[in-house]
Amino acid sequence: MKLLLSVRTRPGQQQPDFPLSRRELTDLVARLLAALDLSRACLSLTLIDDRGITLLNRQYLGCEGPTNILSFPEADPGRPEVLGELFLSTETLAREAFLYGQEPARHLARLLAHGILHLSGHDHGPEMDALTDLAVAAACPEPPVCPDDAAPQ
Repeated sequence: MKLLLSVRTRPGQQQPDFPLSRRELTDLVARLLAALDLSRACLSLTLIDDRGITLLNRQYLGCEGPTNILSFPEADPGRPEVLGELFLSTETLAREAFLYGQEPARHLARLLAHGILHLSGHDHGPEMDALTDLAVAAACPEPPVCPDDAAPQ
């Protein structure tokens, strides 16, 4: 697995608040790729703010406003191991994790799995949803809940 990672922010803006270190993020992507049987694949991931992803969303999809992740599959059939490029809005990630009541790292795994599946040719639907769930479960197993922990006090 090869990951090209870049972080883009506006001039004068501090690095985005992000739930994982560079090493943790690289490990997460590797686990997701392995769960999806894409261990030999490589991709580019750019962390970007809402302003930047809004511009990409408008330019390439004709949609207004920010989105969580954009996928741009590799167009060269001579390089099947290169999946393409992902752009992830760290601001939308944080906002959605809060709104959905999820841990930011787990929501990040879901967004990355979703984006990777788009890069590998999948479209929205039950199969993609199931593969996303499978990859997230493999990459970020939930801690076990003990019966005593689940019981009301």
